[in-house]
Parts: sequence; C-alpha cells; structure tokens
Amino acid sequence: MAITRSNRPAAIGIIVAALSVAASSTALAQDQTPGGDTAAGSAVSTTATQPQPAAKPSMEIYGFAMLDIGHNFNTINPNWSDTMRVTRLPSFPGEFGQDNNAFAGVRQSRLGVRTSVPTDLGELKTQFEFELFGVGVDEGQTTFRLRHAYGELGQFGAGQYWSPFMDIDVFPNSLEYWGPTGMVFFRNVQVRWMPSLPEGHSAILGVERPGASGDAGVYADRVELQGIKARTPLPDFSGAYKYAQKWGYVRAAGMLRRINWDDTLEDAVDLSGDATGWGVNLSANFKPSASDVLRFQYVFGEGIQNYMNDSPVDIGIVNNFGNPVQPILGKPIPITGLVLFLDHTWNERFSSTVGYSRQDNDNLEAQSPSAFRDGQYALANLLYYPVKNVMIGAELQYGRRENFSDGFKSDGVKIQFSFKYNFSHTIGGQ
Repeated sequence: MAITRSNRPAAIGIIVAALSVAASSTALAQDQTPGGDTAAGSAVSTTATQPQPAAKPSMEIYGFAMLDIGHNFNTINPNWSDTMRVTRLPSFPGEFGQDNNAFAGVRQSRLGVRTSVPTDLGELKTQFEFELFGVGVDEGQTTFRLRHAYGELGQFGAGQYWSPFMDIDVFPNSLEYWGPTGMVFFRNVQVRWMPSLPEGHSAILGVERPGASGDAGVYADRVELQGIKARTPLPDFSGAYKYAQKWGYVRAAGMLRRINWDDTLEDAVDLSGDATGWGVNLSANFKPSASDVLRFQYVFGEGIQNYMNDSPVDIGIVNNFGNPVQPILGKPIPITGLVLFLDHTWNERFSSTVGYSRQDNDNLEAQSPSAFRDGQYALANLLYYPVKNVMIGAELQYGRRENFSDGFKSDGVKIQFSFKYNFSHTIGGQ
C-alpha cells in the first residue's frame, strides 16, 4: 500500500510511514505559468538581491482568469482529470473505468497582491497569492487555496514561499497545471537568508518546515505497525547558489533533513527508527538565441520525495529477519529526476514549448508490487497571443506510470485547450 505524500493526509500509522505529514497540505502545488509569466508567481525574487528602495509605497493587484478544456484519451483519477499527474494514472487494470473522458475547469485561475514599502533597512516586500486548485482534503474541488504568504526585508525573508531547494525557472511554458514529474517543486513555510554577493552571483540559506511520508508496503495490515508515530526533531535545511550571465544561469541546491518514527506499542518488537534524507539539485537556463530558452534540471538523493512535484513517499521498508526485536527497518527511498524543455518564440504572436521529464524511484524490497516506481512526462504546444494579456493555446500531453514489481504500467494521452486573461493594476510607487 502506498501512502500519498505530504499534501495528503494519510501517511501516519505505519511503520516507516507514519512520518508526519505536517509540512505540506497547503504548501505543495503547482505553479503553472502559461503565457510565459513565470514571474507572476514570484513578485518577490527567488534569489538574493540587493535592497532596491522604492521611491514610494506601492501595491499591485494581479492574477488571471483561465479556462482549461480538453479530452483524456486514457483514464486518470477523476479528481485529477485536468492534469497529467502520472502518479494518478491507474495502478491496476480498470482502476478508473473506461477510456475517453472530456474535462473542463477554471481551477488554475489566480489572484494575488504584492506590496512594496521603502524603509531604513531597505525595501519591505510582501506577497499574498491564492488559486482555485483544491488538493488534500479539497482534492478535485474548485476552491481557494493559499500559494504564497511571504515577506522580505533586506537579506531576510519569512513565510510560505518557494523552497530554496527548487528552481521555479525550470518550469516550462505549458498549459498543463501540475507540471514535470521529475521536477523539484515545493512551496514551504521557511525562514531564509540571502547574503549580499557580487553581481551575477546569488545564494540562499533556508530553514524549512519538516514533513515526510512513508509506505508500510506488504506489512501495512500488521498490528505491530499501527502504533508508529512520526516525529520531526529538526527542521529541514536547504541552500542554493546561482551564477547568472547573459547566456543564462547555472544553479546548485542542496537539502538535508532528519526523519524519525517511534513505536508506541508495548510488545516484543521495537520498530522505532530514524533516517537522514538528502538531495542535490542541479539546474540551468540556457539562451542559445533571443528566441529560445532551454530549461534543465537533474536531481538525485534519498528521502526527498516530499520536495518533488509528483512523488509518493520518502521512506520504505527492508526486511531484517535476523533481528527478532527489529525484524523490519525503515529506509529512505533513493530517487533521481530529470527535466529538459525548450521554449521557443516564433514571433510576437506565437510561441511553443516541447520537452520531457522523468523520475525513477529505487523501491525497497518490502514495498507493495503495485507501488509507484517510475514516471514519464512529455508535452508539446502552440500558444497564440492575439492582444496583450490574452493567451489561447493547444497542447498535446503524454504520461506513463510504472509499478515496482508486478509488471503493470499505464499511459495517459491528453489534448488540452486553454484561454487565459491576465490582469494587473498598481497603486502608488515611483
């Protein structure tokens, strides 16, 4: 039995698993940026910058209304019919019924407010942002959901914002909401320091809210596992360095975390344990011409699935039958992820994106045969901008899910059409 990751409440109660889920419910999610407005979700810079005092306080109200409509040629969990989230593709034949389903929704629509106020310590910047894409207990619904609640003064920032471990500029200019399966993607509650560095260089050091999930695998129904309680004695630690020039940039980020679980049952076995999660995320944007942006990311590590865009669990189980007191052990699951996309601008009216992403989990021996192992994701689109602030697009999407050891795999193919209308109004400033 696989336990869904942090956005999902289910992880507690199983051996390795019960590892808290506290971190993610509201923080996790996608930042789709169709129309090329990656910055729309990041009024506050994701990298270190020198304070740039504004002449006067200002407030911007921004967002967009967006309709997605299309057709799934294969099946996917109905709550995720307007995405290509590969972990939500069928894990066994007939899980979600018959193929060919139409979908339509406005869940990507977004509303946000940014403010800027000059102070004696530099510019004070804040951002509140919401969208309508329900997850967790609101999965499948069109409902308000917090994306950012963040403030920044000088070199310090605090609130819910992009994790320093992720690179939002890797996200392609796509219509599909959830995004590449192999991408590090996590909005988390954090405190961050962005030291002042020479031009072209930037860095972030962050302390983030901890959280993880686990999979009791083939032992999920054992009574001995029902007393496992998660514990997070330390926050997660993250950091990133970025070097930028006219040709683009390269970026390296790291993550280190502690994951504990306690066996609260009084019996003959002690299934308590702990694990260290770690990861390295290498990313870049290259601009071979004025019309092209090549987006790249490669991540590897263990027990970092909680920070991935679409991975199930951080901890799995291995057998340890030689020890009657501790016959099974929890271990962090190794993972690698790849993202490679090209955004091309044909002219002032048309642009396209094409690319591929994948993730590979090195499942542990006692995970269920149907546990998620590998995911693949690809898309190609054509976007049209008839006037400023309006985008109309069509996109062909593909996804594949492969199970751990039962040999099952499922494919998803979808065509999506989207209509997006941006708005923005600034009061004050200058």
